[in-house]
Amino acid sequence: MNKADAKAVIMVVDDTPENLKLLTGMLKNQGHHVVQFPRGAMALRAVSQNPPDLILLDLNLPKKNGLEVLGEIKADPELKRIPVVILTVSRDEADVMKTYNLHANCYITKPVDLARFMEIVKQIEGFWFSIVKLPPDGH
Repeated sequence: MNKADAKAVIMVVDDTPENLKLLTGMLKNQGHHVVQFPRGAMALRAVSQNPPDLILLDLNLPKKNGLEVLGEIKADPELKRIPVVILTVSRDEADVMKTYNLHANCYITKPVDLARFMEIVKQIEGFWFSIVKLPPDGH
């Protein structure tokens, strides 16, 4: 599927190959164009060039972590309206507070159970693309 035929462009930033594969497969099956990055710095370069409609961001990334990526996106006037969903294993209340202070749109803890994880991804997709009105192209 090419970008023009997709419902939406979703950026997935996660350093776990299994998560990237699972998220990408599920979202592509729903008709979305998915771009994936295992590193925060790579995602930041890409988001500046081709802003997606939604970003699914893990916090635990090597070198430039998810908090740093989130902070840079939300500090940029051209990118700050892109919804960023934190999708991470961290249950740390400090991480929750830090992400909301940096203007994350929501914080979701990844479940260990695969079936539950898949259900959460479906709910994220349904919420952001069936219920929410997103900013027009050009963010």
